Amino acid sequence: MAVELFVLAWSMVLLLIHIFAAAHVKTKQYGTNWNMGARDETLPPLNPVAGRLARAQANFQETLPIAIVALIGVVVAGRSSEMTMLGAHIWLGARILYLPVYALGIPKIRTLIFLVSLFGLGMVLWPLLRL
Repeated sequence: MAVELFVLAWSMVLLLIHIFAAAHVKTKQYGTNWNMGARDETLPPLNPVAGRLARAQANFQETLPIAIVALIGVVVAGRSSEMTMLGAHIWLGARILYLPVYALGIPKIRTLIFLVSLFGLGMVLWPLLRL
């Protein structure tokens, strides 16, 4: 199996971690009835950690479609290489680090990690942009 597809599979696990981490902290704040209910009521703002986890999840979901296209694209196009494999690992590693750093509220490091993830993603995407 192509390394890029292996990384893609693990990114789906990371997506589940994002979803469950955010939901767990929201449920701690709003309660089990909220979690199991229709969620129609107006609620107070999320506490800082829950808010950061929700934003981290949204950020991951915003960039994930690009990663999916890039990771599958290089495999389908036959453009997988040492560079795309390294880029895939850089992207996933940075995205793994991003979640706890964001949850802890470390702003500048969080931004740096995000930029590293974009660099890794660029390494994967670049071969698809060349003729």
